[in-house]
Amino acid sequence: MTKLLALGSSDLSALAYFVIVWITLEIVVNHSPLRHKSLSGLMARRRREWMLVLAEREVRIVDATILAGLQQGAAYFGTASMLAIGGCFAALGATDEALRLFEDIPVIDSVSRVVFELKLAGLTLIFVYAFFKFGWSYRLFNYCSILIGAVQQPKETDSETRIKQALRAGEMNTIAGKHFTAGQRSLFMALAYLGWFAGPMVLAVTTTAVAAVLIRRQFFSNARRFLLED
Repeated sequence: MTKLLALGSSDLSALAYFVIVWITLEIVVNHSPLRHKSLSGLMARRRREWMLVLAEREVRIVDATILAGLQQGAAYFGTASMLAIGGCFAALGATDEALRLFEDIPVIDSVSRVVFELKLAGLTLIFVYAFFKFGWSYRLFNYCSILIGAVQQPKETDSETRIKQALRAGEMNTIAGKHFTAGQRSLFMALAYLGWFAGPMVLAVTTTAVAAVLIRRQFFSNARRFLLED
């Protein structure tokens, strides 16, 4: 708490704005009525459709390959988050060198050691959050593969039973996708957070810019327009 007092009012205001924007994005994309109209929401429908198609075919090698690709994506970003965490700890161990580097950049105001370490600790927490999201997403995709394996063949049972089994796998796939998206969002917000090292005003600008990009991709992108046309 004592170290937090080292932050000025402008820094605290910029940090509060950053947190509010992040939470707002999370609510709009995942918890508001608009979630059904977002790119993630439209793709959730396609995930369920995929499982329904899977339930009607006997050979599911293609489905296993697609799911393996989704798992690899979660594993890749999870590894990248771990490397980023390691880089943050390395920077904490070389604070003096980092401060001297910032002093040589004219557009960046000089900061105290305590403030720099606080900012770096916040960045570390963001990457830790991202790692947990990607790690859980990987695990859920693994569960989804098990549920897919439990979907019986068309010759083995009736259509209603297969549909229930397929939709169960589809819901697990959708939840895994939500956590993967949340992990990616945290990496984008980490890029916005980097602006804080240049000052509170820069943090406000980078946060607004990243939020605008994320909103555009979810609600105004060509990818979403393509899904709506279908």
